[in-house]
Amino acid sequence: MKNIFFIIMTVLLFSLPAAARHIAGGELFYEYLSSGTGNKTYRITLRLFRDCFSTGPLLQNEQVTVGIYASDQLVNTLPLSLQSGISTLSLNTSAYPCLVGNVNVCYEMAVYSSVVTLPDNTVGYTLSRIGCCRVDRISGLSQPNSVGSNYVTKIPGTSTLPTGFNSSPQFLVKDTSLVCSGRRFTLDFGAIDPDNDSLTFALCDAYTSPGGNNNNNLPPASVLNLIPIPYSAPFSGAFPLGPDVNIDPHTGIISGIAPAEGQYVVNVCITEWRNGKPFTEHRKDFILQVRNCDMIEAVLPDKIVQCNDFSVHFENQSLSSAIQSYLWDFGDPGSPATSGLATVNHIYSDTGRFMARLYVTGPKGCEGQDSTIVLVYPGFKVDFNIAGSCIINPYRFLDATTTRYGVVDSWSWNFGDADTQADTSHLRNAVYTYKRSQTASVRLLATSSKGCVDSLHKDLVVRDKPFVGLPFKDTLICSIDTLQIIASGNGVYSWLPNKDILFPNTSSPLVFPKDTTKYIVTVNDAGCIGTDTVTVNVLDFITVQLAPDTTICRTDTFRLNPVSHALRYNWTPAASLSSATAKSPLAFPLTGTTYSVTANLGKCQATAQINVRVVPYPVSSVITKDTTICFGDRISLRANYVGTSFAWSPASALSNSNTLTPIAGPVRTTDYIFMVTDNLSGCPKPVYDTVTVTVIPPVQVDAGRDTAVVPQQPLQLRAISATGRSFLWTPSYGLNNASIANPVAVLTSESDLIKYKVRATDLNGCYGEDELTVTVYKTLPEIFIPSAFTPNGDGRNDLLRPLTAGISQLIYFRIYNRWGQLVFSTSELGKGWDGTFDGVKQPSGTYVYMAEALDYTGRNLSRKGTCVLIR
Repeated sequence: MKNIFFIIMTVLLFSLPAAARHIAGGELFYEYLSSGTGNKTYRITLRLFRDCFSTGPLLQNEQVTVGIYASDQLVNTLPLSLQSGISTLSLNTSAYPCLVGNVNVCYEMAVYSSVVTLPDNTVGYTLSRIGCCRVDRISGLSQPNSVGSNYVTKIPGTSTLPTGFNSSPQFLVKDTSLVCSGRRFTLDFGAIDPDNDSLTFALCDAYTSPGGNNNNNLPPASVLNLIPIPYSAPFSGAFPLGPDVNIDPHTGIISGIAPAEGQYVVNVCITEWRNGKPFTEHRKDFILQVRNCDMIEAVLPDKIVQCNDFSVHFENQSLSSAIQSYLWDFGDPGSPATSGLATVNHIYSDTGRFMARLYVTGPKGCEGQDSTIVLVYPGFKVDFNIAGSCIINPYRFLDATTTRYGVVDSWSWNFGDADTQADTSHLRNAVYTYKRSQTASVRLLATSSKGCVDSLHKDLVVRDKPFVGLPFKDTLICSIDTLQIIASGNGVYSWLPNKDILFPNTSSPLVFPKDTTKYIVTVNDAGCIGTDTVTVNVLDFITVQLAPDTTICRTDTFRLNPVSHALRYNWTPAASLSSATAKSPLAFPLTGTTYSVTANLGKCQATAQINVRVVPYPVSSVITKDTTICFGDRISLRANYVGTSFAWSPASALSNSNTLTPIAGPVRTTDYIFMVTDNLSGCPKPVYDTVTVTVIPPVQVDAGRDTAVVPQQPLQLRAISATGRSFLWTPSYGLNNASIANPVAVLTSESDLIKYKVRATDLNGCYGEDELTVTVYKTLPEIFIPSAFTPNGDGRNDLLRPLTAGISQLIYFRIYNRWGQLVFSTSELGKGWDGTFDGVKQPSGTYVYMAEALDYTGRNLSRKGTCVLIR
């Protein structure tokens, strides 16, 4: 018997946090208390479940009112009060050693109850409690959010329960349930009945309510309206967890393969039976949370049949990634159990029926096992043959299946007729007639008494006439020759015309026509007629012609193309040919060669010759090796040649390009190609050689902006270059070190202005240069502000900026208009005002400036005054 490893799962009512959407399920039931004159008294109870993590209303604040209906009309309303406190149920994950995954499950449960006395009637009563607020994001529904609830049960009337009384069954209340996506599971959803009635279980529609789109519970409606929740295919009330999950109608156990991760509404209906008749219905509605978790389990198919050889493939069908060990027992006497992976192969020592078992272990001592029946009876091979000619006759299908063990005991034919479904048979050898020509895929499924099952497909071309195969449709012979025509196909043959032919009633006649003749072959296969033709062209003699004598360059190949009706060729000499018997072989002579060909059409023969002169290629040789130069440098190229002319390219970057020693000065890396031709030798093809001149990009160096100092002020110079590795400043006057990137210059009052040049040299010896000018003011450190500027875009006096001497840091430079509004500010040396404010040109007039700076000794220096903007 199949041994499925699973965790026993009890009912869990889950939800996800969602504002005020908090209800995870409920059950409305009743208990018979007593009878009076024409009435009965019942205790009505609602068991309601709430997600522990919901931010919605608490169960102790829930207002519960039950509507009591007779024939769908409201006859009474019954408020229910909360009984005792709120209980909390959480999943004890430590009780599940085979569980893999982070699972956090918790819900609250409240019980509301009240007593009511109802008069006896024939139709009975339907109890309904509608609510607003199932949890949101429900899977399997076309409307996953804002779904209401309606919990319903029925009290039977005298029409279905003429005598006695009834209490509704109650579903078992257990702590929590766990279901993992894509895994087998079992939910014990049984119930107990206080009256010992028989119970049957079914999955059925859950109900919603009109108040599902708000957060308020509506009062009972005057007319009962049971609205199924909006399932979305393939989900439905009968399949709320998809087509792979079912419920046992006798036990209430829900089992199968869990759907994708999510939360699903499941409603179970109980039919009560008394004295063999159904008399009322009870139901419970809950939300099942399918988690992304895993369980340690062993899963094998019910049976494995191997009828090809003794090797059987075993594979654990569980996808659990937490399994730590596997132990396989193949049930093969004398073969020990094998530890290994989830997939193994075992070669059985004999034929027979075996019981194989798999044992797996996981974390925390978790174990699982399963077993399967293995049938090993190699030597079973399905085969069949087909006999038939065309659609006017039936085709015969002949079984050729063989088996070494047992006997072949069943056949199932499908003849692949595209026009009908009635093209089957279970006879060993079958007959079938097709109505039209087609290609049919014929299939035979056969079984053996040892349990072997296999099938075979063959394509059958159903013809409207028998097949006639000819080796050619058109051929050529010499008038003194005889030709055998070999046809294929089943049937009686006849050839026309019956002239110059031997054996005309066979599939392989001999023909010897003196003139071109068309022969017609007819094949008759049990009344199916097929015909075809072949034309035999006849020549009295043949010729062969070759191209004129030619010249080729040494190491080249060319194709010999004779013009002839011959069918066979023989070339000499064969050593420098791709084939000595091909009609058009490739020739690759290294020296002058005369090729001869003998051409035959049967006994007719002709010959021809061609002389091939072989000359060397011209010689092109660049002597200069690939080289590297700095940007701006030039290099002399050198080359030699054998031929009549030469040329360099590209010529645009060369001087004297018509000589063997041009000068190259490229601005980027360039391939110079030296081409040589020879117009006298007979080899017209040019020859090339190439030299690559790699140009190193120019070295970029920045010496800094022009500046001003006062005598004895240390000035830090700084050359910046990404590729420069050594530096040299000239002149060295006033510098502490002229061979570094950042020397310090100290100038005396003897100098008015000095221009420094810096050269930066890279690792390849290439260099770049830049200059800066240093002006020496014969003053103390000072901030000079021009008294006027003209921002007209002519490049002269367009900016108002401070000119500094002996200043190490500009603290601020600010410009104010005549209303005291700040229109410009900077603390960066070299920056100035362009006469605009917020992108608007300011008018001509007088503006106030203020400046503050530190000189090179650290002394604070401030200046203020006016300047004039002139437009």
